[in-house]
Amino acid sequence: MQTLRLPGLQLITPRVYEDERGYFYESYRALSHAGMPPFVQDNLSFSRQHTIRGLHFQSAPGQAKLISCLKGEIWDVAVDLRADSPTFMQWEAVHLNDQTHQQLYIPVGFAHGFCVLSQEALVHYKVSSFYHPETEKSIRWNDPDLNVAWPTKTPILSPRDQISPYWKEMNQDVVDHRM
Repeated sequence: MQTLRLPGLQLITPRVYEDERGYFYESYRALSHAGMPPFVQDNLSFSRQHTIRGLHFQSAPGQAKLISCLKGEIWDVAVDLRADSPTFMQWEAVHLNDQTHQQLYIPVGFAHGFCVLSQEALVHYKVSSFYHPETEKSIRWNDPDLNVAWPTKTPILSPRDQISPYWKEMNQDVVDHRM
């Protein structure tokens, strides 16, 4: 595991066994990832090149995520929303792809999003709490206060992501700063 600049983010590089048949690797082993909460739900998303999904998070109880790109390549972003963090409102991004098989662990208290760099991408993520529509939140992908340097000039966005509020427009009471 490689600790990243924002406290709590971890880049995980699995040991990959390759031969003439292909490859094999363990993508998750609960005991080997000390400090991670138990995961209760797995999600898959398929997206085309230039798609941006995010920036999404859930308020209380929040969701920790373990992100993998099973096909293609993405630029994966985490934004620190923990009010008591020294890196509050800062973001970090990593490339995830089907060649290195690296994974990004994002603890509770971060918004998450990604941009598809390849023609298409299949993204898998484990989450630590079940999806609750009433606590789902999103921040506008191009919020000037965050200034995320997305690697596309022509993003493909969902209707929701097109109109998500900017951080300063959000009712801060709905964001659980204890995340």
